[in-house]
This record gives sequence, structure tokens and C-alpha cells, in this order.
Amino acid sequence: MTFSKVGIVGAGQLGRMLALAGYPLGLRCLFLDRSADAPGGQVAPILVGDLEDPGKLMELAERSEVLTFDWENISGAALAPLEKATNIRPPRKALEISQDRLLEKALFQSLKIPVAAHAAVGKGQYVLRHADDIDAAWAHIGASGLIYEQFQRFSREVSILGARSPAGEIVYYPLSSNTHSGGILRYSVAPYIHGTLERTARRCLKKLMESLGYVGVLTIEFFVVKGRLIANEMAPRVHNSGHWTIDGCITSQFENHLRAICGLPLGSTRALGHTAMINFLGKMPQMTRLLAIEGLGFHDYGKEPRPGRKLGHCSITRAHARDRNRALADALKLVQWS
Repeated sequence: MTFSKVGIVGAGQLGRMLALAGYPLGLRCLFLDRSADAPGGQVAPILVGDLEDPGKLMELAERSEVLTFDWENISGAALAPLEKATNIRPPRKALEISQDRLLEKALFQSLKIPVAAHAAVGKGQYVLRHADDIDAAWAHIGASGLIYEQFQRFSREVSILGARSPAGEIVYYPLSSNTHSGGILRYSVAPYIHGTLERTARRCLKKLMESLGYVGVLTIEFFVVKGRLIANEMAPRVHNSGHWTIDGCITSQFENHLRAICGLPLGSTRALGHTAMINFLGKMPQMTRLLAIEGLGFHDYGKEPRPGRKLGHCSITRAHARDRNRALADALKLVQWS
């Protein structure tokens, strides 16, 4: 069975890019978002209301053949009543597990996916570099439900994205290497060519998808520690580190997510070359300057500037292996950080 009417909870930039990817396939999207001015509203209609409003969620479900989300903090309890009215993809269970670090770690361990040593102590995030940091951490996020996790001295952060169809077909995107600053993704470079790590990442993703009966795009973020992968977290949705696929692959992550949840054949994930993707944070760069660059894809999300806010991104793709590092170097020269 295939679907053509897609409901999306959240109309941020991820939802906007989903809707744009759906138009060439004849798919039509309907959003639920708190604001009529959200980025998705530029390309598809929005039901305006709270993202967990039972009435609005049910209206979205009844007007859609399949429901997905670009906002991963919606509670499973809010989605549960909708399962009688529509198909929810990815499954609610994947969303609920991704929201609880302890459940997520337990699932990884049960599937023999390597994780950092950890223990249950609460909820939130704070880096403890010294024993005397504990008081400050508790003052910042002190509460029940915290998790204590061993700090990882990693050489690199990488992510693997894949899409799984209702019939169990899986396609994988090449590994991307990701650089963060202040907890925000600054840039990604792909493919990150490392055969052993690629095979390991694919095995982990396959086990996770099959265990959850997953449908759609799923991401696992890893630390590379002494040449081994340590799973950090999963994201049950399209992902910022996969934005390079719009310009750098035959089929983008957004199109393959829609193909998967709508029951359509999955598209090729072959990379078109070596791509560097850079986020625009806080302010947009001068578009005319960047558009003159060969191989550059420019993406403006239509959001109001604000310090640290993701406003858009660009990708530069170079076709030959010798250009692997040049793609990133060229991109970094072009973009001035805010």
C-alpha cells in the first residue's frame, strides 16, 4: 500500500525540506505547528496549535494517510491515540526510546552496540571535568533521573544514516564526519571513507532498525575512540548531519524518508562526489557571493536571525577523490561565522 498525504508534526526546517522533497513525487504535506510563520508554512499548509494538542493532532491524523515528525520531543502518550486513525512512521517506540538516555543505552547494549560506561543518576547534561564540578552541575540541572556517563576522548564524530521500508528494505548513506561547537553542528564532510568503521556502523544501524520494526530515516551518532565506534545517540528522523545528501547524493535523506513512510521504492544513496556541508548560524552570509561558486548548493530556511539559530546551510560538492579535502577547505573560506 502506498500513500500520498503526509502529516508532519512540526514545521521547522526539517519539515520544510521534507515537503520540498515530496512535491516531485506527487506527495502533499500538512503540518501541525505552533506558528503559522514556521519555515514549513512557506511550502505547505499549517494547522496552527500546540504540538501536543489532542484535537489538533487528531485532525492532522484524520487528514493524513501517514504521520511523521520533524520535532522529536513530542511525547509518545500524545501520539498513542492517533494510531487508530493513521499510520505513524517512524514507530512511536523509537521516539520514546530516543527521549530517554537510559532506555537508549539499554537498547544499544542489548543489541551489542558499543556505548560508553554509564550509570543512572538523573536527567539533563553537564560535563564534569573535575570532582569539584559536581556542585555546579547539580545546581544547573539537579533532579532525579540523571545519567552519569564516562567522558570519551574521541578523535572524530561520525554519523550513519539509513532508510528502511515497511517491507524491510534498507539503504545506507556513506558515513559523514561531523564537527560541533557549543553543542551545535558546524559542518559535516562526506563520505568519510573508512571501510571498517563503515561496515560496523551499518551493522549497528541494521540491528537497531530491525529490532524496532523501523520505517523511515534513522541516524546513529558515534564517537571514534582509539579506532573504535562508541554510540552516542540515535535520532528517529531526518538529521542535520545528512543535509549534505540534498546536493551530494542521488537521493536525499528527505526523499528517502518520504519514500519509506509512503511505501514507495527506496532511492539510490550513492554519493556524487565529496561534499562539505556548513550550517549558517545566527546570520545569513551574502548569497550572491556564494552562488557564484561552482558545485555549491545554497539553502535558506526563511527564519528570523537570532544568535546561534540555524538559518540555513550550504554544500559544496567536488567530483574527484583528490578533491576530498578541498571541498571543506573551499567551503570554510566562503563562510564567515557569526
